[in-house]
Amino acid sequence: MKNTGMSRKLDVLGRIVIPAEIRRSLDLKEGGVLDISLEEDRIVLTPRQDSCVFCGSTEELKEYGGRMVCSSCFAGLSKAASA
Repeated sequence: MKNTGMSRKLDVLGRIVIPAEIRRSLDLKEGGVLDISLEEDRIVLTPRQDSCVFCGSTEELKEYGGRMVCSSCFAGLSKAASA
C-alpha cells in the first residue's frame, strides 16, 4: 500500500475529505460510490465498478433485485422465467 504522507481529521459526524490529488488519480467523481471494508486494523475504500453478477460484464447494466445484471444475462433471466 502506497503511503501518500497525507492526514485528515474526522469531523464531528465521523467524515473525512479525500484529497483532490487522490480523487483525480482514481477518477473519483461527485456521487461516485466507494465500498468500505476492514482488513485487520485498516479501513479500505475501494471505488465501486459495477459489473454483472452472473458474467462480470460492465456493459449495458440494469439493476435487478438490488444486483447489477447485463442485458444479455437479463434476457436469459426473462427466458427462464417464462419457461
